[in-house]
Amino acid sequence: MVLMVGVAASGVAAAQVKTTAGLVQGISTDDGRIRVFKGIPYAAPPVGELRWQAPRPVAPWQGIREASTVAPACTQGSVFGDIAPANTGEDCLYLNVWTPARKAGERSPVMVWIHGGGFVAGFGAEPRHDGGAFARKGVVLVTINYRLGVFGFLSHPELTRESGRNASGNYGLLDQVAALRWVQENIAAFGGDPRNVTIFGESAGSFAVSALMASPLARGLFQKAIGESGAFFTAAGGTLALGPLAVTEQQGVKFAAAIGADSLAALRAKPAQELLQAATKAQLWFAPNIDGYFLAEDVYATYAAGRQAHVPLLAGWNADEMRMSVTLREDKPTAKSFAEETHKRFGDQAEAVLEVYPAGTDEEALESAAALASDLFIGYATWKWIEMHLQTGQAPVYRYSFDRKIPVPPDNKVMGVAATSRDIGARHAGEIEYVFGALEISLPKVPWEGADRKLSDEMTTYWANFARKGDPNGAGLPKWPRYDAKGRRVQHLDETIRSAEDSLRPRYEALDAYVTKQRAQVPGGTGTIR
Repeated sequence: MVLMVGVAASGVAAAQVKTTAGLVQGISTDDGRIRVFKGIPYAAPPVGELRWQAPRPVAPWQGIREASTVAPACTQGSVFGDIAPANTGEDCLYLNVWTPARKAGERSPVMVWIHGGGFVAGFGAEPRHDGGAFARKGVVLVTINYRLGVFGFLSHPELTRESGRNASGNYGLLDQVAALRWVQENIAAFGGDPRNVTIFGESAGSFAVSALMASPLARGLFQKAIGESGAFFTAAGGTLALGPLAVTEQQGVKFAAAIGADSLAALRAKPAQELLQAATKAQLWFAPNIDGYFLAEDVYATYAAGRQAHVPLLAGWNADEMRMSVTLREDKPTAKSFAEETHKRFGDQAEAVLEVYPAGTDEEALESAAALASDLFIGYATWKWIEMHLQTGQAPVYRYSFDRKIPVPPDNKVMGVAATSRDIGARHAGEIEYVFGALEISLPKVPWEGADRKLSDEMTTYWANFARKGDPNGAGLPKWPRYDAKGRRVQHLDETIRSAEDSLRPRYEALDAYVTKQRAQVPGGTGTIR
């Protein structure tokens, strides 16, 4: 980043803010309504001896730090087609701010976005995370980078010993805590209210939100939470299932041996690309663990005991999270094959599952297989999170279902296969552009309709209202009732927004019965859906 000494030119000086580490200078939008700051460091670069250590404070600087260009994303491979950072590196602990405030002290609500990407990909400055729409609705929007993959979540006995807290791994989650602390210390200078902070995220970012609510380290750093598609209530055996420290340490030992690193010093001496390539080649998915520090116990146990942060929660998922993984398969399920696979997977509880995912015909089997794939991937875990917070929490809960069958370009293909809007439906991560009001910014080739723009504006407004007062309702919006034991009303976000009772509850109850039985049979009390 460039450090500029002296006074900025007239017209841009309004985009200067003093942080605890020094002055930063961003830019103002053409209409002058929003100030944007990109690439502000919130922690020291985690390089050299700081690789695989908890984030350290950023070093102060002299003069004015230029904050108008995107900082590098954290080191990552090409994992997902919709995430493609132009520049990556280990020096990546930066955040971005969009603010409508003209001066410090305005105390606008603050929203902090935690990106998805399976804890192995993603970055805060993705085009679909543009904060302009939120800022125009009176919100200070912050997006962050955090360490990923082997750099963010490697556990190893030597790392555990040197930590001083008998823990290793979860560096990416500790980065998130550091970013939230930066917000507490600095956001007032950008016109934000540090006493009114909402964390929100999608997929892995939503998993992180559920974990931050469970972690004692994040207590008091936020007052509301929004989760979009994901939570640490998956059953064990899944990619993002939480493993105990002893298990993840051994994964780290095997990884170090595989790349010829016989000590922690040797591991730290390895170039970043060598580590990334080795993890990719070995198909190792480094992810959060139960380290005894950030997470003292399994997230499920924390919520079951009511030890999570008792903050208002708005959460939900998309109607067709994994639909295309079924509809675009060459070997599509039939009534016979779906029943056989269900019996193989669920054993003596298969009939209960088939009752709520029926397969009387091949067409019905295809729809049930698509629904089950989506529920096993995201739906059940997010439902369980909402239910647990409702049962043991002490704050309002709002639940949504994003149902819009997203338009696709005429020549749209997925993995070389022609794919229609019906094939894909309301896909995983498809709501992000709507939430951020970034339809054209993110996907300019999609033939967006007026209904999409209207739904996007309504969703951004719901999210901003919730950040402002813990309630998404407001003038000009369809009423969104609370999700509670009396009604369990779900807000369906589609061309026409409507509220309805949870008609799919029997599906999640059937899966929950299976997971509960598995949980009771596994030491440590974690269930399994494979």
